[in-house]
Amino acid sequence: MADAAIQTLVVDDEAGIRFFINQTLTRAGHSVTEAVDGEEALAVLRETPFDLVMLDLQLGGRVDGLKVLEALRWRWPDAVAIILTAHGSLESAMQAIHDDVDLYLLKPVTPEELRDAVQAALSKRQRQREQLQEQASAGDVLQRGDFYLDLDKHEVRYKDRGLELTPSEFELLAYLIQHEHRVVPPPELVEVVRDYKPEDLYEARNIIKWYIHRLRRSVEPDAANPRHIINVRGVGYRFKA
Repeated sequence: MADAAIQTLVVDDEAGIRFFINQTLTRAGHSVTEAVDGEEALAVLRETPFDLVMLDLQLGGRVDGLKVLEALRWRWPDAVAIILTAHGSLESAMQAIHDDVDLYLLKPVTPEELRDAVQAALSKRQRQREQLQEQASAGDVLQRGDFYLDLDKHEVRYKDRGLELTPSEFELLAYLIQHEHRVVPPPELVEVVRDYKPEDLYEARNIIKWYIHRLRRSVEPDAANPRHIINVRGVGYRFKA
């Protein structure tokens, strides 16, 4: 039986670019869905999961690419996101990277460059998933940088110093470490610490910010200038060893 097609969403307001990406990736085994602007992309993402999203930052209409990216990371956090735009600069590239984009490409690209970049991003994400599975089956210990967590005993050490964490703080830290390859959106973190699904992103942000605040007070050398529990504006939080 043939491998399942890679489900891909292309979001670009230029018909020629959408056609180019669609044709190139279809030949590479993708099943491609197109969205002509941010509003259509949000409507599609509301109900449909994708393995890969190709996204232009500059979109016609009221919803730009970063808003689509925020919705993607909230609704389908494991999807691979690639920015492809003609309006590239070092600043916008760094913003995209900090917002948990897997790859940043500047138009124009050749079909070969596009295929190679997409394959590299998908392969990287697959390796990350496999590493998480290996960690889950390896035992009950997490060690990242100066952090050591015994999941069975609920013990945390930082630079050989024991930390006193509440059960919620411990679960939050462990989850962020286990998902260090990506930015974790607030609704997902609320479900971790409260076993509750927030009604919307606003509610999730208001709930989780207090847990993050208390966790930083316990694990950060300087809670006012966090080094390990990083806020990615508009997207969520990620762990950095």
